[in-house]
Amino acid sequence: MDPATLAARLASSVVVPLVKKLFVQEGAGAGVVDRPVRISGLISFRGEKRILDERDLAKLGDTLVERALRTCGPGEQPIAQDERIAVAEAVARTLHALGGIDIDDLHAVRLGTREFAALLFTAAPDADRGLSADGARFHAALVETACLHILHFFTQRSTFVAATLVEQTRQLAELSARMDALARRFPGRPSEDAAFEERYARDVIAGHNHLTIYGIELAHSPDSWPLDTAYLSLQAEFGAVPDDTGPPQPALPAELALAGRDRVLLRGVAGSGKTTLVQWLAVAIARDALPGKLDGLRGRVPFVLPVRRFGAAGFPVPDEFLSAARYPRAGSQPSGWADRVMSAGRGLLLVDGIDESSEDEREQLRHGLRRLLALYPGNVWLLTSRPSAVRENWLTAEGFTELMLSPLSHEGVAAFIQRWHAAAREGATDLDRLDQYEQTLLGAVRINRDLGRLATNPLMCGLICALHRDRRGYLPRGRRALYDAALSMLLERRDRERDMQITDGIDLTQEPKVQLLQKLAHWMLVNGRSEMDREVAVSTLAQHLPAIPNAAEQGGPEDIYRHLLNRTGLLREPAPGSVDFVHRTFQDYLAARAAVERHDFDFLINHAHQDEWEEVIRMSVALARPDECAYLLDGLLAARKGARPVESQHRKLLAAASLEHATELDPAVRARVHRYTRDLVRPTTLEGARALGWIGPIVLELLPDPTHVSDTEAHRLAVTATSVADDRAIEYLTRMRDRPSVAVRAQLAYAWRRYDTERYADEIIAHLDEDALYFPVSNVSELHALRRLGGRPRMQVSGMFTPKELIEGIVAERLTHLWLAYDLGGSLAWLSAFPRLRTVRVSGRVVGACTGVPAGIEVVTV
Repeated sequence: MDPATLAARLASSVVVPLVKKLFVQEGAGAGVVDRPVRISGLISFRGEKRILDERDLAKLGDTLVERALRTCGPGEQPIAQDERIAVAEAVARTLHALGGIDIDDLHAVRLGTREFAALLFTAAPDADRGLSADGARFHAALVETACLHILHFFTQRSTFVAATLVEQTRQLAELSARMDALARRFPGRPSEDAAFEERYARDVIAGHNHLTIYGIELAHSPDSWPLDTAYLSLQAEFGAVPDDTGPPQPALPAELALAGRDRVLLRGVAGSGKTTLVQWLAVAIARDALPGKLDGLRGRVPFVLPVRRFGAAGFPVPDEFLSAARYPRAGSQPSGWADRVMSAGRGLLLVDGIDESSEDEREQLRHGLRRLLALYPGNVWLLTSRPSAVRENWLTAEGFTELMLSPLSHEGVAAFIQRWHAAAREGATDLDRLDQYEQTLLGAVRINRDLGRLATNPLMCGLICALHRDRRGYLPRGRRALYDAALSMLLERRDRERDMQITDGIDLTQEPKVQLLQKLAHWMLVNGRSEMDREVAVSTLAQHLPAIPNAAEQGGPEDIYRHLLNRTGLLREPAPGSVDFVHRTFQDYLAARAAVERHDFDFLINHAHQDEWEEVIRMSVALARPDECAYLLDGLLAARKGARPVESQHRKLLAAASLEHATELDPAVRARVHRYTRDLVRPTTLEGARALGWIGPIVLELLPDPTHVSDTEAHRLAVTATSVADDRAIEYLTRMRDRPSVAVRAQLAYAWRRYDTERYADEIIAHLDEDALYFPVSNVSELHALRRLGGRPRMQVSGMFTPKELIEGIVAERLTHLWLAYDLGGSLAWLSAFPRLRTVRVSGRVVGACTGVPAGIEVVTV
């Protein structure tokens, strides 16, 4: 039971009389004083005014436990009956610590409920020793609830220095009153709801606590791994400021995207880790294993809702959430349960893949979302999408914060490679060879530019690691070669090299498998789906089997379907009765192969304005012959009757984005693409600037010289160039490094983590004017590089650092301003290590955690 739920059930009339017993009563004539009062001088079980003894304190703890349990129904008791006494004793021991904390009532109220409770837990570290996990959670919830009323009690004493804390006093009073109202409205969940939620949490963990690491099933290793082993923390960045002048907000670890936020739209390219993050959040909440910075999500019910399963009806209503997600026990949920969860504001809605609905359905999806937001306030929402599927600020009016998953940094790629090989070592026999492969690959991604360009997200990194091992250190070059090699590994070589015996009577070579998988991918493309009914898949195979005799003679469509599902590693059944590809990128690649083989170029051109076709068209350019490639690109450039200007622009930019994938192309066609797109590469908005950067390195050849443009345009060009995650962007950015504009300098500094740390430090960071500029550090390598450059007066901390790492890594005598992007945890007393530090900027969602700030340092909320 979380503190908010418990506090909502225990009204002030129940808790306040117990709290009052902890403190001595004010004598006659007491009045307002001009200084705070030590808490140790107020308690009633120590000192000369003692009126409670140890037995009284134990009885008080027992009463608090008894009254809390009384609010729970028979089927939702948070602890076993035989643990009640132990929890009561733990509560008494923790409250006894009130006599040992050396702070006053004013300081306590400033801390707030959670920090004040943390002080008690620290002062009584062994209070909950011997309790079960449920008992420890219940004990913590009781103590936090008591602390809320203790602080409110302080502000009501006549001797409290109220004039200095009018606002906090008002807020505590309002919070206490609100909890009373909630206690009257929600006396407790029905017992069947509690029982179902426990089962549902276990099923969420079982269903989502694993990831596939592509191609790892080679010798004795499994092909999926627990999230704990496979999860890699990624960075999420905010959109640029709208006025073109302010510095960009610091990036933050993606798993903290919901820290202090109720509504987030998270964008990311294919394979960037969006679905993995959704799985991690669902499992962490179901396990009650969230990091402290996400405490606000504790006690919520996670609903993982893949948009591809919504169908034409649009956003489902709460009671249809589980069936829409194909949850096997959807039919056993108590009647109205999901509606009660949402009405109480206890839901966490993880809506995955807005881009997997058709373009025509997205507005209907948004209308359904708006309706749910209005009907069910107080819930937390995370939506994911590919970047271009919905326009920027698509949900800003509904209060959504928009974030973008960053490409893997050089350090992130190295971390992924190390984690992949650590997973591969589990149960493997070739440990020495794996060690050698790991070191070779780490060196290759640093040196080989083409390889570095491919290894920009977890999916591509996984493919590269698998292929590197499978090919004993040899790697293909280019996206097409990479996917062809992956198909070869998954469809043919894996089983053959593992000496797998035929288990289903079917022995197909690679090409028939590819042809059959292409038919399924092409059906999904034409029908705008990323998942299909099992019956449709079998029917589609039945339609095409006669043309593939090698497959038709080995079994019927049902047999072939099961073979492709079980032996290719590319298909899965995410729910009974449905099938999809293990990753959308494989589907896009196979659909592109099918389209090129069918000469469906006009079909591709006619759909080029739809963002879900972007990857298919770019891959088609990579797969087409030179004359076909020229036809496709010219078709993208051609004017189309009735097309909106934005659609025409989108098609031309797609032509430019596809150039780098063309293996052979008539120079005249390449020149036409450059000519038609050159006028489009002077963006007039930040939205357009970022979208242009997503095209890739080719855009660097089209951008104008930034030397003689205005600061406003230079800023937009900097946004575009820094959106290209390729070290070739550094050469373009060096032409802006001497500009005095804070916005330009901030954008250049902010992009550091996307490039080679040492090179970017020497060619960009070292040349930026320090005036009013915060220099970001997101990892230890950047921290050390900045120290090598002599330190900087203003620093922005956006990485997962410990205070010790910052103390050792920052040039202490230079630091005057520090920006903390999120709560680093614990007291800020460590800032005393920086003698010239005067200002600390913190997120508005972090300010409550700023305790122990040394004298002379101002904390500013941003």
